[in-house]
Amino acid sequence: MRENLMPEIHLQLTDQVYRQANQRAVQAGFADLDEYLADAVSELVSEEFGDETEIINRLLTPEVISDLDRIRAAVQAGGKTYSPEEVDEHFRQKSQAWREAANCRGSSVG
Repeated sequence: MRENLMPEIHLQLTDQVYRQANQRAVQAGFADLDEYLADAVSELVSEEFGDETEIINRLLTPEVISDLDRIRAAVQAGGKTYSPEEVDEHFRQKSQAWREAANCRGSSVG
């Protein structure tokens, strides 16, 4: 019966990492955080990690597929689409605004 026992480890996580991991576990449909973390570690050390099909299956959760379906329907209904250049420019502007905001906060400290 001993061979059926699995090694058990204990992790110490910051509160923020713990909350994020819990949230991801729920979003991915895991029964609990232990199951989610065991799956994540197994994936990292597994020889099958390079199997693209398995990686895609893990990334394409029902929630992600639902979001993609919603986006596709919006585009097919004539919704706004964006070119790669427009997307790059949007994120460049966001990045610049975030840096400026961070610089403003940083300069007022002291």
